[in-house]
Amino acid sequence: PNPAMSSNTENAALLVYRSTGLGLWGAVLRFLGMPLEKIALFANSSQVSGSGQLQQAIRLTFREGYLAPFRVVGRASIIAWFLQYSVMGFVFQSVDAGLSQLLGVRRAHYGDELMREHCGADNQMPADSALGICKNVSVPILAGAVESLVANRAEVQRYYGLSHFNEVERRLRVGAVQRACGPAFIANAARNSVMSATSFVLTPTLFRMYVPQDKKSRTSLFWFGLGMNIFAGNAVAITLQALWGRTLDQLAAHGAVSYMNVVRHGLNVEGIGAFFTPAKWFSRVLMNAPAQGTLPAFYNLVLPLGEGPVRSAARLVDARISSGTSR
Repeated sequence: PNPAMSSNTENAALLVYRSTGLGLWGAVLRFLGMPLEKIALFANSSQVSGSGQLQQAIRLTFREGYLAPFRVVGRASIIAWFLQYSVMGFVFQSVDAGLSQLLGVRRAHYGDELMREHCGADNQMPADSALGICKNVSVPILAGAVESLVANRAEVQRYYGLSHFNEVERRLRVGAVQRACGPAFIANAARNSVMSATSFVLTPTLFRMYVPQDKKSRTSLFWFGLGMNIFAGNAVAITLQALWGRTLDQLAAHGAVSYMNVVRHGLNVEGIGAFFTPAKWFSRVLMNAPAQGTLPAFYNLVLPLGEGPVRSAARLVDARISSGTSR
């Protein structure tokens, strides 16, 4: 078979395989974690304030029964969860490969690469050059924006509830593009970009470079990824999550609002606590860490286990195409 053709077929098959795996992983864990998501959404909105915010959020979540969080999940949310994680992975891998080749820099570390010893030959890392930094910043931003394009509208639907969401959307009277993106899109995309960078860039790079070789294992990668998610990614994302939630509250109340006004109003009323408190951070971690925090371990340790059959199938396709064209 033509080596170039084989390489292209194999790369395309692996891209689809990894993206599909990420989508299934994310959809299952997000559905099971719906109570935690609702607690986080309420905790990062203007519907709770003062002391005992986490307790207030829990009461709001279960005020209509213990199964209430699952009743707000429609088909759109299940599809959006799958697409959110699969598209995020697809875009990240595609753009990372394309920009790395275009700029002549190293691709993001993946799989067994994370377990290899970091040595002097690795000093020329993407982050050590202007081009590498540009690539490492651009790829998560694009992946986060596309992820929000797929998922933000469904997230807003789960936040408001199905009937209230339809009512708010009718009152907003937005165009087709804004309707597809959903309300508070920029805040949502910024949050997703931070989490994409944490999972696909920071975690594998820092793990490979700074974890001692004798400490590297599947277990240490799992806990390292979870720690990066909890103490790095979510520490930043929580402020954007709060901005998103407060913006939705203002939109529901007034029909139109700017991010600047939301920030100003929140700071005037509650100070920095409007956007970051231990309760907000903890609730965000409860919602996000089970799926996103374990994603680096799943992506780099579990998905590679099934890549052998995928590669074999791709080579078989190449062989059949080659034999067919040679006749």
